[in-house]
Amino acid sequence: MATIGARYAVRAMLAWLGWPAGMEDRLVDWVAENNAATRSGQLERTAAVAEAFDAMIHEAVDAAKESKTAKPADAAGQPSVTLQLLNDTSIGRHLEFDELVSVLRNWTAGDLSSMAYCVGVLLYALGNDAALQDRLRSGVSEREFTAIADEILRRDSPFVSNRRVTTCPVDLDGVELDEGQRVRIHWTAANRDPEHPSNLVWGAGPHACPGKYLSMLELRCLTEELLRAFSVGEVAADAGRREQFPVGGWASLPVTLTPRR
Repeated sequence: MATIGARYAVRAMLAWLGWPAGMEDRLVDWVAENNAATRSGQLERTAAVAEAFDAMIHEAVDAAKESKTAKPADAAGQPSVTLQLLNDTSIGRHLEFDELVSVLRNWTAGDLSSMAYCVGVLLYALGNDAALQDRLRSGVSEREFTAIADEILRRDSPFVSNRRVTTCPVDLDGVELDEGQRVRIHWTAANRDPEHPSNLVWGAGPHACPGKYLSMLELRCLTEELLRAFSVGEVAADAGRREQFPVGGWASLPVTLTPRR
């Protein structure tokens, strides 16, 4: 996780946000602590992790505000997403500092751990399917890659469940739920239900993930570059260590990358 998954997730985020590269190691450590806090179920611990992340966001925003110019997001010299957000007046004014922090938190905090776990699941699938590696290496369309990645994540989704609150009385397969009832939606069970094959890895309706396109772009970039340079060796199911509920995917997974000639 920390060697490939978390580090790639952090580097990709630093690149598109234009944050200082010097934050990389702290953010990689934060991903590990965030996952541990989530597993613990201790609200005090998760709150402390959230505060630590907010402090790093403050640091990045302060740096962008002080410099007035941010690290370009691409070779064309386009301003970084952070600087664009700082300069945005689409609501008739600039965002307040706390609003900036809130937006950046929602864009990034969940994405880091999720992307790291997605990388692990993807590498496990590739390592155990040489034909799939060849197929992807030969070049596939964006649409085909998305379909392949969606199916891999449907079978082994890092996104196990979400908490929700009912907004009205509802009958759920014979179970009566009152308005205001706290429920937990188990995405993994739904994704593996043969009678209801809809893919819910990225949510649906008002709960659809707005970051799917960016996540798929990051996964595709990683896959293309990785398979161009390496072959992924077969991975035994008992070689790694699975994550614990409420987190899915792999906590650690040894992967053998053999350079291609």
